[in-house]
Amino acid sequence: MELADRIDAFRERLDEWLRGLYHGLISHPAYEKIEKEAEDTEDAFVLACFPDAFGIPSPVSYYTAELLPYLEDEFESWERRLWDRGTYLERKGQQYHF
Repeated sequence: MELADRIDAFRERLDEWLRGLYHGLISHPAYEKIEKEAEDTEDAFVLACFPDAFGIPSPVSYYTAELLPYLEDEFESWERRLWDRGTYLERKGQQYHF
Protein backbone atom coordinates (compact mmCIF):
# COMPACT_ATOMS: atom_id res chain seq x y z
CA MET A 1 0.00 0.00 0.00
CA GLU A 2 1.47 3.31 -1.06
CA LEU A 3 1.53 6.47 0.97
CA ALA A 4 -1.06 8.18 -1.27
CA ASP A 5 -3.49 5.27 -0.78
CA ARG A 6 -3.01 5.37 2.99
CA ILE A 7 -3.60 9.13 3.01
CA ASP A 8 -6.79 8.71 0.96
CA ALA A 9 -8.02 5.96 3.29
CA PHE A 10 -7.27 8.17 6.30
CA ARG A 11 -9.14 11.11 4.74
CA GLU A 12 -12.17 8.91 4.04
CA ARG A 13 -12.24 7.61 7.62
CA LEU A 14 -11.77 11.13 8.99
CA ASP A 15 -14.55 12.47 6.74
CA GLU A 16 -16.92 9.71 7.89
CA TRP A 17 -16.02 10.32 11.53
CA LEU A 18 -16.54 14.09 11.24
CA ARG A 19 -19.90 13.62 9.50
CA GLY A 20 -21.00 11.32 12.34
CA LEU A 21 -19.81 13.81 14.93
CA TYR A 22 -21.66 16.66 13.21
CA HIS A 23 -24.83 14.58 12.99
CA GLY A 24 -24.61 13.54 16.62
CA LEU A 25 -23.90 17.00 18.00
CA ILE A 26 -25.70 19.40 15.69
CA SER A 27 -28.30 17.98 13.37
CA HIS A 28 -29.73 15.10 15.42
CA PRO A 29 -33.37 15.42 16.48
CA ALA A 30 -32.31 15.22 20.13
CA TYR A 31 -30.86 18.71 19.69
CA GLU A 32 -34.36 20.03 19.02
CA LYS A 33 -35.75 18.24 22.06
CA ILE A 34 -33.05 19.69 24.29
CA GLU A 35 -33.69 23.15 22.86
CA LYS A 36 -37.45 22.85 23.48
CA GLU A 37 -36.87 21.60 27.02
CA ALA A 38 -34.58 24.56 27.75
CA GLU A 39 -37.21 26.89 26.29
CA ASP A 40 -39.88 25.32 28.51
CA THR A 41 -37.68 25.77 31.57
CA GLU A 42 -37.05 29.40 30.68
CA ASP A 43 -40.77 29.95 30.08
CA ALA A 44 -41.62 28.46 33.47
CA PHE A 45 -39.08 30.74 35.17
CA VAL A 46 -40.35 33.89 33.50
CA LEU A 47 -43.97 32.89 34.17
CA ALA A 48 -43.12 32.41 37.84
CA CYS A 49 -41.55 35.88 37.87
CA PHE A 50 -44.27 37.71 35.90
CA PRO A 51 -47.61 35.91 36.35
CA ASP A 52 -49.49 39.21 36.34
CA ALA A 53 -48.77 39.48 32.59
CA PHE A 54 -51.39 36.76 32.17
CA GLY A 55 -53.78 37.96 34.86
CA ILE A 56 -52.55 35.66 37.63
CA PRO A 57 -52.23 37.62 40.86
CA SER A 58 -48.94 37.21 42.64
CA PRO A 59 -47.74 38.71 45.89
CA VAL A 60 -44.11 38.71 44.72
CA SER A 61 -44.73 40.80 41.60
CA TYR A 62 -43.35 43.87 43.32
CA TYR A 63 -40.01 42.15 43.91
CA THR A 64 -39.76 40.41 40.56
CA ALA A 65 -40.39 43.69 38.77
CA GLU A 66 -36.77 44.50 39.56
CA LEU A 67 -35.77 41.72 37.14
CA LEU A 68 -37.61 43.29 34.22
CA PRO A 69 -34.70 45.47 32.99
CA TYR A 70 -32.53 42.35 32.77
CA LEU A 71 -35.17 40.29 31.00
CA GLU A 72 -36.73 42.95 28.77
CA ASP A 73 -35.15 41.55 25.59
CA GLU A 74 -36.63 38.12 26.26
CA PHE A 75 -39.94 39.25 27.77
CA GLU A 76 -41.69 40.23 24.53
CA SER A 77 -40.71 37.07 22.68
CA TRP A 78 -41.65 34.97 25.72
CA GLU A 79 -45.08 36.56 25.95
CA ARG A 80 -45.70 36.06 22.23
CA ARG A 81 -44.52 32.46 22.46
CA LEU A 82 -46.87 31.67 25.34
CA TRP A 83 -49.88 33.25 23.65
CA ASP A 84 -49.22 31.48 20.34
CA ARG A 85 -48.70 27.92 21.48
CA GLY A 86 -51.38 25.64 22.85
CA THR A 87 -51.38 24.08 26.27
CA TYR A 88 -48.31 22.75 28.01
CA LEU A 89 -49.62 19.20 27.55
CA GLU A 90 -50.01 19.80 23.83
CA ARG A 91 -46.41 20.96 23.61
CA LYS A 92 -45.13 17.94 25.53
CA GLY A 93 -47.30 15.66 23.40
CA GLN A 94 -45.60 16.99 20.27
CA GLN A 95 -42.22 15.99 21.67
CA TYR A 96 -43.34 12.40 22.13
CA HIS A 97 -45.50 12.24 18.97
CA PHE A 98 -48.87 11.81 20.72
